[in-house]
Amino acid sequence: MTATDATKLTRSELAKYVDHTLLKTDATPEQVSALLEEAKVLGTYSICVSPSMLPVEGEKGDIHIATVCGFPSGKHHPGVKAVEAARSVAEGAEEIDMVIDIAQLKAGRADLVQQDIEQVRAAAPKPVILKVIIESAALTDDEIVAACKASEAAGADFVKTSTGFHPAGGASVEAVKLMRESVGDRLGVKASGGIRDYETAVAMINAGASRLGLSGTAAVLGGAPE
Repeated sequence: MTATDATKLTRSELAKYVDHTLLKTDATPEQVSALLEEAKVLGTYSICVSPSMLPVEGEKGDIHIATVCGFPSGKHHPGVKAVEAARSVAEGAEEIDMVIDIAQLKAGRADLVQQDIEQVRAAAPKPVILKVIIESAALTDDEIVAACKASEAAGADFVKTSTGFHPAGGASVEAVKLMRESVGDRLGVKASGGIRDYETAVAMINAGASRLGLSGTAAVLGGAPE
């Protein structure tokens, strides 16, 4: 998709890229219910909530349910991540966004990263969508490529930039481009973390993002053409 094409996305078309997200530590069931209702009004692809908020109550309509796993540090034992993922699927999650242990990449152990992802994949088999959060802002380019290769080898469906909780920052256009180059059209790329306006959202799509993680969805969509 070219920049010209992306800027022509209508508000409703852009909304279909969005995982409408609420991962605050003090989020309540009432706020999750409100998130679902807002997602239906905005027409987003999904909502993304913490595993403890599952199952999501209420009529979901066309809204998919996503959750996180090993969030936000990724420092959980792979077996624990697998159990968390399996329970989330049993409680209605259709998509799992898991966090890798980025220290393993930095130690040159992409094999352990792959094994971590493989355990979650086995616990949440297709058609569940598995997205792998690599914390791209905390990685070198070589580490980003290694994380993408490990994710693809392990059977993931997406690679995702960020949790939004790491001090190194969130998504960047450069990271999204590199991730897209690394996975080609074989996997999706989700840009998440720090996307707060329409212009940034369009830049991420231009760079190769096929999904966006947004907490301020209404504000971002508000900048889109009708």
